[in-house]
Amino acid sequence: MQKFKTKSDLSFYLSSLADPLIGFVPTMGALHNGHLALLRQAKKQCSVVVCSIFVNPTQFSNKEDFNSYPNTLSDDITKLEKINCDVLYVPDVSDLYTIDEKTKHYNLNGLDNVMEGKFRKGHFDGVATIIEKFFNIIRPHKAYFGQKDLQQILVVKSLTKQLNLPIEIISVPTIREENGLAMSSRNKLLSPKQIETASMLYKSLKFCKTNKDKFSITNLKNYIKIQFSEQLEVDLEYLEFVDANNLQNISFFQENNNAICIAAYLGGVRLIDNIIF
Repeated sequence: MQKFKTKSDLSFYLSSLADPLIGFVPTMGALHNGHLALLRQAKKQCSVVVCSIFVNPTQFSNKEDFNSYPNTLSDDITKLEKINCDVLYVPDVSDLYTIDEKTKHYNLNGLDNVMEGKFRKGHFDGVATIIEKFFNIIRPHKAYFGQKDLQQILVVKSLTKQLNLPIEIISVPTIREENGLAMSSRNKLLSPKQIETASMLYKSLKFCKTNKDKFSITNLKNYIKIQFSEQLEVDLEYLEFVDANNLQNISFFQENNNAICIAAYLGGVRLIDNIIF
């Protein structure tokens, strides 16, 4: 596996390859089986796979969340080598941002104003800023993202279309713990007991899907809110029933492309999940 710290060295290396089909998996490290699923799919479809590990400061509105984000670089490198990742890019902030550089502001067609965007102001401008930088450096043919971050996928698709970039954005199904909890780097910050408690996020999503023909969306939402209010360890931030293509709220279930999205805090750790059907 080739390792690079600077965009100039990475770009030079990639440009030296003979007509590669480049797949790109952006991560913030603390790699788990969800990340590895993205990389394995990229390996199947591309001749060269680039993984980045970079905790992007501009997408964090909460400095404590940024500072507490897990750092397991040595273990991450071992995992990447085991699955034969071709290229690892681990830049410093100074390689991607100039001093006092501000995030760009994007027109994301309202995708950035709901759910994550509503509760994390400026988050998706930060995401779009770093993704645009990565795409310009790596120039991938395909980029891979986990379905757990549905809103991020739609934002990246919108960005790619706006910038007229010939990059295919590929969504990979969420990988879960045995109890259903969506795998996340933040899970490392939870105790075993908290991990078990956190399973209620996915259980709530499954309950809504299973009972979609028995109850209205309003009744399902109210029922789940009551369940969370009775669980003192978990603070529900939002539960939204939306169209999976544009995140617009729905009042009734559609034939397909329904998404239920959830975010909650457990012990100060923020968790998100969704289910699409």
